[in-house]
Amino acid sequence: MSTHRLKRRKPWRLAVVAVAVTGIAAPAAAMATQNPPTPTAGRTAGAVGAYDDTYYKDALGKTGPELKKALHTIVSDQTKLGYEQVWDALKDTDEDPANPSNVILLYTGRSQSKGSNGTGNDDWNREHVWAKSHGDFGTDVGPGTDIHHLRPTDVTVNSTRGNKDFDVGGDEVQEAPGNRTDGDSFEPRDAVKGDVARMILYMAVRYDGGDGFADLEPNDNVDNGSAPHIGRLSVLKEWSKQDPPDDFEKKRNQTIFEKFQHNRNPFIDHPEWVQEIWK
Repeated sequence: MSTHRLKRRKPWRLAVVAVAVTGIAAPAAAMATQNPPTPTAGRTAGAVGAYDDTYYKDALGKTGPELKKALHTIVSDQTKLGYEQVWDALKDTDEDPANPSNVILLYTGRSQSKGSNGTGNDDWNREHVWAKSHGDFGTDVGPGTDIHHLRPTDVTVNSTRGNKDFDVGGDEVQEAPGNRTDGDSFEPRDAVKGDVARMILYMAVRYDGGDGFADLEPNDNVDNGSAPHIGRLSVLKEWSKQDPPDDFEKKRNQTIFEKFQHNRNPFIDHPEWVQEIWK
């Protein structure tokens, strides 16, 4: 266990970033491995209720392990991308609503040119929110390329987060005010705490030990290393409640569903399912 100082629990800081919804850029080509669902007329970013009679119909009324199992079956029906295709997909899913030439970076909240992706200190790259070493899946097609948990992130801040678990406390990240880190954990800024939680919990539902990959499960620990776990579950559950899905997150979920993977993050559509599964 790390010998860093004990984390302090701190009061919730209100998010100050509001995001408007605008149009979506043209998609990158996707490599289909399964037949995606047939598009339904009238799909809109806010029309979640329509999916209860179609997409989620086999999950309704369930709770606990049965709900998790049903959601796994539902979200596993997806189109998969190659790792190079992720670059173009993120330019669409994370487009800045106020500037279609830019993307919004996850941890800094900075709007940055779509063309500035790369390896330089001020470029953006592909952050695996579920750190790829936690389960050792690397960039393999599957969990390594699932854009429900891949986000544009400042290269330096991505390196600072590394493969740390999520928890509260630590020192503020100089290049990303509002984010904090210490020896074994990372705390994202308030405006995306819920986003991070729901991405982690999606991965736990989607990847359950099949497809040749590890069974990804959150736990209430930090410093999980290469084990297929990420913590701290109790904190992630609280973040999901404190920071409910906003328009940007809902729009992103819809774009992934309609244009790329053709599956959804159920915890964006039904945040209450977090508590139903992880009681």
